[in-house]
Amino acid sequence: MSSPSPVQIREANAHLAALHRRVTDLEQRLEDAEKTVREQAESLIRKDEQLRATAQEITEAKDKEIFFLHEKLCQSEESIHKLNQTIKEKDSLIGQLQHRCQLLDNICKSRPLLDSMLAQMAEAERMGPVSDLGKPTTNSSLMDGESNCSPSRLSNHKDFSLSEDDSDDQELDGVVFGTTV
Repeated sequence: MSSPSPVQIREANAHLAALHRRVTDLEQRLEDAEKTVREQAESLIRKDEQLRATAQEITEAKDKEIFFLHEKLCQSEESIHKLNQTIKEKDSLIGQLQHRCQLLDNICKSRPLLDSMLAQMAEAERMGPVSDLGKPTTNSSLMDGESNCSPSRLSNHKDFSLSEDDSDDQELDGVVFGTTV
């Protein structure tokens, strides 16, 4: 085998030097690429941890909100139940009061008739008894102005009124209207 010529050696050396530069350049690029991949991996890991932490915070906030809304819902349902109970009680009271109002309306409608009847009874009392066949009566109790219908024999004659004006001034203390259910 023949030995290479100096030109071939130079070309081979130049080729080896170029190859060495290329290998060094590729190694540097590989090292840079690995560094970039490592940095990106670390960045992805950090971002993943941040996203997991954010997702955990969102999940906890969601769970707290659900718990708060559930509590609020329970309170609202309890309030609705209490208000419905109050409505039933008020409706019952309204029914009782409507019945009493109807009774009072009926009493008020009957008042003129009662006043008229009392006026006629008072007039009849003032007239006195009818004398027997034109004879004057000699009954001493009637002469004294007493009769079974006299105001002195009525237990509470002060409470009776023949006019509507008198009733406006009197208070209705002790009067209780009631209903039976």
